[in-house]
Formats: sequence, structure tokens, C-alpha cells
Amino acid sequence: MKALILAAGYATRLRPLTDSTPKQLLPVGGRPMVDWILDRIEETSAEEIHLVTNARFAEDFARWAEGKDVVVHNDATTSNEERLGAIGDIQFVGLDDDLLVIAGDNLFDYSLDDYEAYWRARDGSCIAVFDVGDPELAKQYGIVDVDENDRVTDFIEKPENPATTLCATATYFYEREHVRLIATYLAEGNPPDQPGNYVAWLHRRAPVYAYRFEGDWYDIGDRNQLLEADNRMRRRNGLPERAEYSPS
Repeated sequence: MKALILAAGYATRLRPLTDSTPKQLLPVGGRPMVDWILDRIEETSAEEIHLVTNARFAEDFARWAEGKDVVVHNDATTSNEERLGAIGDIQFVGLDDDLLVIAGDNLFDYSLDDYEAYWRARDGSCIAVFDVGDPELAKQYGIVDVDENDRVTDFIEKPENPATTLCATATYFYEREHVRLIATYLAEGNPPDQPGNYVAWLHRRAPVYAYRFEGDWYDIGDRNQLLEADNRMRRRNGLPERAEYSPS
């Protein structure tokens, strides 16, 4: 199995913070955000860890990866308008193996070792899901419906009337054969961005299971989420909380 961190987006909602620093390298709790993800990946049996970024920030990630067992890939895009998208970037890196895929701005407390064990006990791929418990809040996310075995039966991005409050999070275990199907997905002209779009397509063709987790989870897309995650990790590290986020 290999692991891939997705870090090729341009985080336009966080500008100007992300004009000169990629979102995944912004400090959270005194460390680059992506370091927390790397800690979790190292709990798994991944034999290789890869990260995909863009031409604008490739050198920043190359410096970050010095001394780490991480291979950095540059997808050669230079702007938000020409980005390949999360699914396009998975295809670009071209890892022909079972694959753990994590968005580089997806912070969580649960164990990836436990998640991997759950996936290996099943006959398909898996998506991590979090019950937000609020139908209004669920409208903001990709929502997953499952059967009695937690096999995904439906996946809808930002539904007006959510059938459940199970929210899709950007952490996936894919079987090798399902990684190979990404080429088919893209060849059909399906959206190359938002990794959940691939799950919405895949579950109609192959088994995909939902891994339910508890604890803190942050999908960092704006300053409020960034500040909340920063203070959560600062408390964990014994640092004082802040009323406003600052990269310093």
C-alpha cells in the first residue's frame, strides 16, 4: 500500500495567507498543518508516502520534505484556473497500488491504523465519515447513506434535504483495482475536482464502505476553521490560545 497527500489546490478562500504559503504548510498548533497528517499516515502500513502539489509551491514542499520519507510531485499547474483537481492529481501521480488518499487540509483525531484494519476486513474501498448530527450543517457537505453493513448506497454533494447527517471526509482507502478505475472515470468526462465525486461514481460500480469515527475533525477551508483547529492543537501542545489566527 502507498499513501498520497493531496496538496495541489490554491486555497483562494484563505488569501492573503495563501498568496505566498500553501495552506498545508500554514502552522496549526505550532507545526505545519501537514505534519499532523504525516503523523497519522505513519501509523499505517504504507510503504511509500507521496505528496502532490503545484508548480507555485513545489519548492516550499521540497524544503518541507527534506529529511522526511516523502516523495513530492509537481503537477505543473500555476493557477487555480488550470488546476488538475483532486481526482486529476491522483491520476497524475499514477500510483498503481492499494492507496490511502488524504486531503492535506483534513485534520482529525482518529487512528488510521484502526481505519486501515476496518478497510482490510472488507471487500472494497472505504471512505471515512463523521456524523455532524445536524441536518442544516449536513447541507454544507457531501452526505453518505449506507445499508446495514455500512456499505455506501448513496452519496450526494451538499444536498438541499439530506437523508442522513453522515458527512464524507477526505480520507480514503482504495483497492488497487479502484485506483485504476480513476482513468475510466476521467475519460467519461466526470468532474476532476472534489475527491468525493469519485466515490459518488465508484459506489455504483463496486463496494465502498463507510468508516465511522468520533473525535475532532477539521476540514479547513476558511479562517474560522483554521483558527479553531489552531487553538485545538495549541491546547494540545500547551500553547496559549489566540483570538485571531496568525502564521507567526
